[in-house]
Amino acid sequence: MKALLIYPQFPDTFWSFKHALKFIQKKSAYPPLGLLTVAAMLPEEWELRLVDLNVTKLTERDLEWADCAFISAMAVQRTSARQAASCCKKAGLRVVAGGPLFSAEHESFTEVDHFVLNEAEITLPSFLKDLERGCPERVYSTTEFADIKKTPAPRWRLVDMKRYAAMSVQFSRGCPFNCEFCNITALFGHRPRIKLAEQIVAELDALYDQGWRGQVFFVDDNFIGNKRYLKTQLLPALIEWRKGKKGVPFNTETSINLADDPALMEMMVEAGFDTVFIGIETPDEDSLAECNKKQNKNRDLTASVKTIQSAGLQVQGGFIVGFDNDTPSIFQRQIDFIQKSGIVTAMVGLLQAPPGTRLYERMKRESRLLGFMSGDTDGTTNIIPRMDLEALREGYRGIMRHIYSPKQYYRRVRIFLKNYGKPKAGVPLDFHRLVAFFWSCVRLGVLGRERVHYWKTLFWTLLRRPRLLPLAVTFAIYGHHFRKVARLHLH
Repeated sequence: MKALLIYPQFPDTFWSFKHALKFIQKKSAYPPLGLLTVAAMLPEEWELRLVDLNVTKLTERDLEWADCAFISAMAVQRTSARQAASCCKKAGLRVVAGGPLFSAEHESFTEVDHFVLNEAEITLPSFLKDLERGCPERVYSTTEFADIKKTPAPRWRLVDMKRYAAMSVQFSRGCPFNCEFCNITALFGHRPRIKLAEQIVAELDALYDQGWRGQVFFVDDNFIGNKRYLKTQLLPALIEWRKGKKGVPFNTETSINLADDPALMEMMVEAGFDTVFIGIETPDEDSLAECNKKQNKNRDLTASVKTIQSAGLQVQGGFIVGFDNDTPSIFQRQIDFIQKSGIVTAMVGLLQAPPGTRLYERMKRESRLLGFMSGDTDGTTNIIPRMDLEALREGYRGIMRHIYSPKQYYRRVRIFLKNYGKPKAGVPLDFHRLVAFFWSCVRLGVLGRERVHYWKTLFWTLLRRPRLLPLAVTFAIYGHHFRKVARLHLH
């Protein structure tokens, strides 16, 4: 069997970093970890070809070569996924689909022949067995959760690493919390399931042996879901692995209660972590209670963020407006919080209800559901909010205009750099990064509208935190991307 593994294209989104990647001559932020892991579960005798539509095109030659196509996607990739499935179907290929998008919406994809849903470790073997016997069913699903200690390492040999800015690995699935709007627990459950430290070290070795020295993203939805194993097994193993190695900084996603554990933060920094994404959501206590974000309640969120930053971990933040308890004051409160906390990378979106969540079911009961979510921070929502919709959208646009205006953005960069602890790992200075610095000087420092703020921040960093100058340049380039995306969604 000859199989295409197709990863649909991302639109121009906040997290695509499309405009920033041009500075380092990369095509995409990350390769498709899910598809590469599925590839390792397919029969050894199959011939495989990865077609990541974010870095290459699906060609006639690909379609003529293949017998079947496996497509995996998230909601934000919906349009490209449908186009890819239709293209493969017209070419006469058997189309197989899985991943979060299809787990939630498979009924609407008539172009797909077979759906292998939920966790592939459980559903894929059944499909492959039936396929071999010539009687595959249309839908394979399960309510069981896989033992990821048995999950094979991704097939990295299918990837052209030179096209990507970062690589990714997975240590755990699941989250112990139960936020109303989040579909992670619906997909992966509340009990964090983990890989062994030995598995993670083997995956990192494979990347390092292929010459990778850049960022590695631990894609866990909550990396600190099992603190005991982290402290006693994984982090000590990562600290040991890092000895004698250059580069390879790590980043991941955690909950805000990381701030309550100084020992854990210290170990994470020692192991090479320099960035964590945290769902802050809102500074409003009533809205936090509404969405059951218990871990964020009854704490000084700004102080928690600064504690994590000062430990040596950059905090990237997720924020939401449009909760039932939100009033028009929430927009300025969000702006004030983001600016004061020094969260440079602040992802702000309207509340959306993913299928499978308690929010989705509540909106359905209250007849407030407006179809499927976009999965993007594009100023859209699939629910009818309590607040006037146009007032909500205008408030959202006001937040984005403010926090990504050059003056406020660069001010936030300086607030962060002033508080940031000393990271242990950094990306080695290579040709791509020297070129990126040159083009940032030209495009942002000479031709850009933000040139005064750009040079002010770079000289401030040289005088105050000279070792963080590469990070200041990176932030400047990120800001260019964020403004481009913000303008796209502010029309």
